[in-house]
Amino acid sequence: MSLFDWFANRQKNSPISPERQEREIADGLWTKCPMCGVLTYTKDLQGNQMVCLECEHHFRVDSNERIVQLIDRNTWTPLDAHLQPDDPLKFKDRKRYSDRLKEYQAKTDLNDAVQSGLGQLDGLQVALAVMDFGFMGGSMGSVVGEKITRLLEKATSERIPAIVICASGGARMQEGMLSLMQMAKISGALERHQEAGLLYIPVLTHPTTGGVIASFAMLGDLILAEPKATIGFAGRRVIEQTLREKLPDDFQTSEYLLQHGFVDLIISRTQLKKTLAQLVRLHGGVEQVHPPIDKVQHNGDSPSYPLPDPTLNTHHLAVDN
Repeated sequence: MSLFDWFANRQKNSPISPERQEREIADGLWTKCPMCGVLTYTKDLQGNQMVCLECEHHFRVDSNERIVQLIDRNTWTPLDAHLQPDDPLKFKDRKRYSDRLKEYQAKTDLNDAVQSGLGQLDGLQVALAVMDFGFMGGSMGSVVGEKITRLLEKATSERIPAIVICASGGARMQEGMLSLMQMAKISGALERHQEAGLLYIPVLTHPTTGGVIASFAMLGDLILAEPKATIGFAGRRVIEQTLREKLPDDFQTSEYLLQHGFVDLIISRTQLKKTLAQLVRLHGGVEQVHPPIDKVQHNGDSPSYPLPDPTLNTHHLAVDN
């Protein structure tokens, strides 16, 4: 019996009123898939890494969930979490950029749209950056560029693989050219990482677009993508208006890019950790013992994490507090 049939049967035979059932859905006990419409018990959905049990639709997840899904327990050491975005252009549209930053910082409990750090992936030491679409659409500003650059330099220094989970609407317009220069900065760090013979794997999730896809998202030794993710540079409507022709229905999807050779592998989120570990081992990844967070020295209530090598400091626009 499918989950849909089970729930339909439950509705038919249960003495629970429709009003109570609607309240259960509203309270988050059940989640409706936007693709197939099936209602799934939210805890079951979370246990399947927010992938629909019926149609395998991948729900959007935040950076904290990604880290939990990929990194072994008690091995995550965040890097450069103190970096704060600035407002060098004093930008203002419907509201000031500085106010918009504060709003998203309060909403997501993040300083900016990426988390980076070191950790073990199935016992293998890796450097990981996870972009968070919930923070201004995962847009790439100076802090995002700086944190990914520092992470890549750290990975090169420690001779470990680097993985970036991409989810972004592109460069952050509120920082103008200062945002666009992050493309070149990250690409330069990637070139040095790959010249050292080290592995870099970007994982493209929904959506990955704009300046991110035009730089580090497509520079991997192996490029992975989640199913049915939107991946592209310019928007579909812009391209159609420019070319004056209708594009294929599956244009700018993971499947379309795989068919045309721009993506190496489409992998379900439920298999991502296992697949990344296999790829790292095939590339010569060495099992390492990394001190878990709960054994890191503490000063009072604040954990004292090891800071990046100061010789690798390349920050220009991000603000160190």
